Amino acid sequence: MIDTHAHLNEIEAISKALQRAKDSGISGIIAVGMEVASNCRTLDLAAGFPEFVYPAIGYHPWSITPATIDENLEFVEANLAGCIALGEVGLDYKAKAKKKIQWEVFSKLLSMAKRHHRPVIVHSRFSHSRSHQMVLNEGIEKAVFHWYSGPLETLEKITTDGYFVSATPALVYSSPHQQAMKTAPIERILVETDSPVEYQGKISEPAQLTTTLKELSRIKEMDTEEVRLITTENAKRFFGI
Repeated sequence: MIDTHAHLNEIEAISKALQRAKDSGISGIIAVGMEVASNCRTLDLAAGFPEFVYPAIGYHPWSITPATIDENLEFVEANLAGCIALGEVGLDYKAKAKKKIQWEVFSKLLSMAKRHHRPVIVHSRFSHSRSHQMVLNEGIEKAVFHWYSGPLETLEKITTDGYFVSATPALVYSSPHQQAMKTAPIERILVETDSPVEYQGKISEPAQLTTTLKELSRIKEMDTEEVRLITTENAKRFFGI
């Protein structure tokens, strides 16, 4: 299995957590960044755990402030070529940053991804349609809409355009997420944990990917092993690993 989205920089006792991930059957983790500090830590972790931790750097909408935009964009531009993907980036209409600023930053980041031929890990909370349209308009070939729980109409457009959505352990309790994953073709789904986010009060780690896999199999009414094989191949093709 491949955990396609984890904030490893936020996990304590990381070596032990990574060993538990290996013991649970995980063969790779895509570590994502949100701003310069977490991006630096992500790159360090990837260097320390080669061919297991794969780095993605980004500039999350939660992290956007006018004073930090230039520094963050310059960092991503300078380091993206050495990463497996751009992420986590996107739009969040509940974030503090104004929509116009978010659009401008996201547009510049998407341009970088296109220049460097990197897939994009998209955050699209309460902004699903606009996020999809911006990715499409920029001509991005590979994008995954992380933890997709948005409208099914937009989901159909995302998958029809060849993009992916990802499933998380929130499948245990989130009806919108369940409906989205039930609707999306299995060939367009990646699995992740978004560690160390809390699910029902419990802090997650990559080893919890088994929960995502189990719940996705239940919702799709498919054999767990078949879902594991398909989603792992999806991740390998998407990230080129």
